[in-house]
Amino acid sequence: MSLTDRQQAAVTESEALRSELSDFHRRIWSFAEPAWREYRSAAAYVDLLRAEGFEVETGSGGMPTAFHAVWGDDGPDIGLYAEYDASPGHSQDTVPYRKPREGLHPWAPGFTDAHSALGVGALAGALAAKRAIERTGGRGRIHLFGEPAEKVCGSKAVHAAKGYYDELDAAISYHPLVQNTALWDIHNCLYWSVVFTFQCAEGQSTDAPAWVSSEVFGAGAHNSVRSPGAVDALGLMLTATKYAKENMFPRTGLWSLNEAVLGAANATADNLPPRISQIQFSWRSPLIGIQEQILEVLRRSARHVAGLANCEVSMRWVTKTRPGLKNHVMAKTLFSHLAELGPAAFAPEVFEFGRELERVLGHEPSEDPFLPEIHRVVTPQEQDAETRRTLPPWQDCTGADDYTEYSWHAPTVRFFTAKPLLKAVNGDVTHWANNAMNGLPAAIDPVWSYAGSVIAATALCLIDDPDLLKSAREEFEVNREAAPEAYHAPLLPRDFAPPVDLPWPEYVETARGFEWQLPTTADFGEPVA
Repeated sequence: MSLTDRQQAAVTESEALRSELSDFHRRIWSFAEPAWREYRSAAAYVDLLRAEGFEVETGSGGMPTAFHAVWGDDGPDIGLYAEYDASPGHSQDTVPYRKPREGLHPWAPGFTDAHSALGVGALAGALAAKRAIERTGGRGRIHLFGEPAEKVCGSKAVHAAKGYYDELDAAISYHPLVQNTALWDIHNCLYWSVVFTFQCAEGQSTDAPAWVSSEVFGAGAHNSVRSPGAVDALGLMLTATKYAKENMFPRTGLWSLNEAVLGAANATADNLPPRISQIQFSWRSPLIGIQEQILEVLRRSARHVAGLANCEVSMRWVTKTRPGLKNHVMAKTLFSHLAELGPAAFAPEVFEFGRELERVLGHEPSEDPFLPEIHRVVTPQEQDAETRRTLPPWQDCTGADDYTEYSWHAPTVRFFTAKPLLKAVNGDVTHWANNAMNGLPAAIDPVWSYAGSVIAATALCLIDDPDLLKSAREEFEVNREAAPEAYHAPLLPRDFAPPVDLPWPEYVETARGFEWQLPTTADFGEPVA
């Protein structure tokens, strides 16, 4: 599919934005703020978008680091989104050896799968499409959503529940990753997450034996039998969950369950029962029945371990996403532009940087240190067949990402542009050596710039071709109607309170510099009955 004059104008604008937005990308990369705590990153986007003439709602959906930016007076309405959350524990400077960024905690956040580039790629596409419409005239409304906390699949389920995607005519989902391709049939799975809070209200168990008294052991709290407390409850919950995996669901279908211990104010060790502990569980699977079974086992375990530790337990939802809905019309349209405009080209300094990383990793430097995928464009069907080989025949989705929420409200395409990833570490996107390149302009700017051009060209193609948009909508309606009814509406209620007040890690500035800080909350969810 050759580009129209208006699409070519958008691509020209996107290419010009590469130098214009390079410093902006480096700025977002340097902030490296984790989920729900992307205050400086969100503010930077809002300021830039307002300067470009977008109307911006900040704090959209009740999320302080989310936003909804709109430009244009008349449709069609095309939805794009930016992400900008980093991964705690993955700080890496832009140097060819392992080194956390200067002046920060060694386990500070860093960008692994380059959400910094994801957001700037979408931003470039939005600005390029907008500028092309301004230059050439015509209709079109561009929506750019600021989507925090993708690492916990957080914001998109909230935006969907509160109706933010209902007016969209189409949506484009982008991620820098391993290949230059788009998804076809196989999209991402369901992803649910909860936080259990254990609280020890009574320091002593009410059913302690009668012979335990100060007459026997002497007065004083240090000589009293105390409740096991909240830390014991957390430890028991973690252990019980590991033991109970066979009861959650048979080990088929590539489902997974992960946990993280959230911070609490138990800073001393004394003969006092720890009062509060919190643990987050996140699980992904291809079927809602598996999700519900895992949830029930988690709830059952939480009730029992709370009783053993003389605690109360409550549960609060973090997110609840649906699987992705395919759209071949959208995939074919975007892929035509992906193939025509790519793949991205990289300067000699990127290859030299990669060879230096090979040396540090103990490998002989090679002429091309990167995976071959960066040099070619892979068809959606080829990518789909490659993924299919890893799945049971009955499974139609894999992995997790909350972009899937867009796909139930408008025809949606999901695509990728390939980052330079080292062959020496098998392309591991979380490896420090690959993370070092996420802050190197010569390595990362071509990745998001390529995406910006593809996004802008695809957006204008959808805006300018009513028949194409109609075909995409018709396929969307057919596929949606054929899907389980449970997925037709968001799984979270419209009045859902985003979990922004839970103790997610963040950096705050004190007299000592940037330090980890955990906020307080009194909302621990509903009691686990």
